[in-house]
Amino acid sequence: MSFSRPSPYHRRFLLMCGIVGFIGKRAAKPVLIDGLKRLEYRGYDSAGLAVRTDRGFDVVKTTGRVASLARLAGAREIAGTLGISHTRWATHGGVSEANAHPHVSSDGKIALVHNGVIENYADIRRFLTGKGYTFSSETDTEALCNLIAYHYAKEPEPAGNNGSGNGGSRFFTAVRKTLRHVEGTYGIVAICADCPDEMIGARKGSPLILGVGKDEFIIASDVSAIVTHTSNVVYLNDDELVHVTRDRFRVTTSGEDGVEAKIDTINWKVEDAELGDFPHFMLKEIFDQPRALENAMRGRFSDDGSTAKFGGLNMTPFELRQVDRILFTACGTAWHACLVAEYMIERFARIPVEVEYASEFRYRNAPLDKNTLVFVISQSGETIDTLGALREAKRKGFRTLGITNVVGSTIARESDGGIYQHAGPEIGVASTKAFTSQILIASMLALYFGRMRDMSFSDGVAMVQAFKKTPEYVSRILESADQIQAIARQYAQMKDFLFMGRLSMFPIALEGALKLKEISYIHAEGYPAAEMKHGPIALISPECPSVFFATSGETSQKVIANIQEVKARKGPVILVRSEACDVPDGLADDT
Repeated sequence: MSFSRPSPYHRRFLLMCGIVGFIGKRAAKPVLIDGLKRLEYRGYDSAGLAVRTDRGFDVVKTTGRVASLARLAGAREIAGTLGISHTRWATHGGVSEANAHPHVSSDGKIALVHNGVIENYADIRRFLTGKGYTFSSETDTEALCNLIAYHYAKEPEPAGNNGSGNGGSRFFTAVRKTLRHVEGTYGIVAICADCPDEMIGARKGSPLILGVGKDEFIIASDVSAIVTHTSNVVYLNDDELVHVTRDRFRVTTSGEDGVEAKIDTINWKVEDAELGDFPHFMLKEIFDQPRALENAMRGRFSDDGSTAKFGGLNMTPFELRQVDRILFTACGTAWHACLVAEYMIERFARIPVEVEYASEFRYRNAPLDKNTLVFVISQSGETIDTLGALREAKRKGFRTLGITNVVGSTIARESDGGIYQHAGPEIGVASTKAFTSQILIASMLALYFGRMRDMSFSDGVAMVQAFKKTPEYVSRILESADQIQAIARQYAQMKDFLFMGRLSMFPIALEGALKLKEISYIHAEGYPAAEMKHGPIALISPECPSVFFATSGETSQKVIANIQEVKARKGPVILVRSEACDVPDGLADDT
């Protein structure tokens, strides 16, 4: 691992699908259902399970919730101790029972669950159709499942196989051969009707972990699915396969090299991933923010209280002094945190900063100065485009540092160094506490680099004192939850929103618009407040509220002028402001 300090926290990958596979001495069905329930926060449209029995595979699939799957599975006797399960977010093919996972090969030999996208599935499907394999779904996964069955059928039977499960090596070889023909990303778990004591997992671009329990193993896409059963976990790397039997496991690469698997320990408790008294995880994690911010700061200020310190950067002060440009790259919410980092570092450390979408940086061959330091931000540490940007920067010889919340994640392992957020497990689909802790860490980096250059001791002390008050300020805002909820109810029927701010409040406006879109399915746009007159002002109406972010300082009066422009066009205004920002009474409809 590249980061020097361990973190007890783990969490989801951005893909919504969830995987749980189990092999052990107890019944598989309850373990699979419980694991899927713990992955429900991801969002999904269908769910299913397959348990190997003496009759072959007992498969239950349904559209809708895991509760529906649990009812259907509960009405049937499914006594096997080896099984796989999945929650699906539709990619190839619509929402239907046929497209739900697991998929079973047309010869009935292989059952498979899969996260990711098989880019050459159409070619595979055409090839297999010519070989007599049939398809009952529109998914890319079924092509992968049938291809494993094809290679399994072609693989010679090992000498001495009596049909009691000694075909495991044959099964494993079939999976490995299949993956050599696959283009795209995958996290898979496969089981075979002929192999009652075998389960195989593999990953490339989609996270997969192995939980190591007492006389049992669980393969899952997220630690949340296994934490109630074991605290021992192996994180698979890209292009690795894990071959699990009843009493052991072995990790190899796709090139057949053996891998010395490291078993890590999950240090967070089951209660950390429970709802408690909250109705849903997003609200719980909004209220987790003060603690998350405390954790992000803990142990990261100098003894004299004048600067930040980070033990995992793996760079000397001399090396850091040579940096004359910083590139931040990320996706989605983390990209907005990068924009805040740009404002803060340029203001307090006077180092030029660029911010790139990770998905664009991978392909556009951006010219970078030789003394550029690259930061990648990803809460999960598994965001595939951000990981691709990290690898591209490393390929070009740049020092890369990660900011992530997940120990053992791919970005944590592949970065040259970095910073753990210590925000706690983030289970809500939309980032809350992880975003604010990223902003805090970005601000602490601005202090860190600033004190290395020309920031005074007294200014550094003032910033540290301000940082330490942040959790208290957030707690005070959360005390206004009822008022905020009442404002939300007033505008809940609106179909369009504008979010606006200046300087470092502009990325907050972008994030506000993103949150409203992904949680409420309401159209929203974020803009620099001054840009309103360059187009967005045409949208202002009584049916299009504007959310403004205003702080005290040189731009506060300009933001007030922008608000007055909206009010002149009868647009409702919701104002989020600092206490020090002096706003005329009655200017905003809600504050």
